[in-house]
Amino acid sequence: MGIKGLTNLISDVAPKAIRQLEMKNLFGRKVAVDASMSIYQFLIAVRQQDGQQLMNESGETTSHLMGFFYRTIRMVENGIKPAYVFDGKPPDLKSGVLKKRFAKRAEATEEGEDAKETGTVEEIDKLSRRTVRVTKEHNEECQRLLKLMGIPFIIAPSEAEAQCAELCRGGLVYGTGSEDMDTLTFSSPIILRHLTFSEQRKLPIDVIELSEVLKGMELTMDEFIDMCILSGCDYVDPLPKIGAKTALKLIKDHGDLDAVVEALKDTPRAAPEDWPYREARELFKHPDVLKAEEVDLKWEDPDIEGLVDFLVRDKGFNEDRVRKGAAKIKSGLQTKQQGRLDGFFTKAAPSGEFINPMKRKAEEEAKANKGKKGKKGDDKSKAKAKGQK
Repeated sequence: MGIKGLTNLISDVAPKAIRQLEMKNLFGRKVAVDASMSIYQFLIAVRQQDGQQLMNESGETTSHLMGFFYRTIRMVENGIKPAYVFDGKPPDLKSGVLKKRFAKRAEATEEGEDAKETGTVEEIDKLSRRTVRVTKEHNEECQRLLKLMGIPFIIAPSEAEAQCAELCRGGLVYGTGSEDMDTLTFSSPIILRHLTFSEQRKLPIDVIELSEVLKGMELTMDEFIDMCILSGCDYVDPLPKIGAKTALKLIKDHGDLDAVVEALKDTPRAAPEDWPYREARELFKHPDVLKAEEVDLKWEDPDIEGLVDFLVRDKGFNEDRVRKGAAKIKSGLQTKQQGRLDGFFTKAAPSGEFINPMKRKAEEEAKANKGKKGKKGDDKSKAKAKGQK
């Protein structure tokens, strides 16, 4: 679900935070992709003409594998090096949301059975998409595929979005490819939306920069997290009649979520006594992740024969297409990626100003040399004084 209404709010009050570009403009970038979100997207979107999921002759679903294989090829062909991150164990605080999703799927399944007798093709297709669930087998098959493709992946201790944000903050990747806006709430400096959408949809990539979001909203990161929780997130039930715009106003008026909760007491929008907003705040500020310095991302040549065995012999893919796809991956990963102009600049936190690292290196060397000269001068003075004695 992410954060309710956050995209529209950013568009309204911090439009400079969002810029659109074509995938080819990300040439030379390493990107962390939310794999769990991608699997869900592919299971819904990659379908046959009759609306049913892709299946092989054995009746096994292959939509997720088709999506991962060809969307990854598309990224690599455009000079992007993707690294995928899979969800680990969900936080206990998310159990309520997961129960609601399970109930909705069960309801859609029941309605779908009824629709098969009296409903239209469109109604049946819509209900079918609502029953989609990512399974352990889906995850394992995608991980096996990525390994054969030579594309690195990580299984996060908990939320994939939080792990992607950590890789981005740690400088291992440029940005996070995800549709979930709570990736920003986990402090990912850059989020890339529509990265894994099909080429036929012709949607540009939305690049959303966290520093510009905070600047446009005139919030600190702590205030932004509180606003996102108040807007509605996966960890707490929303409060009555409070959307993103109202949440922003309340945080600006009162300073933080603690003060907002106190101010809303004895009103129709009052928070329940056991509303776990503090626990949600802690999850966003200190999520369970692998530290960036502990992660080693390596892109390797694809195992072409292994891909043929898995995709062609096991899953029924076309051999010629698989071999051509593998060749594109190998060629794309081996292409020497030219340095980007903006790669010569690094952003210094928290001011956000850009510093030329070459200039900084020269300044550091000059400072070091000055120190050496000073030391030599001191040594000469001491020697002269000793000779006079």
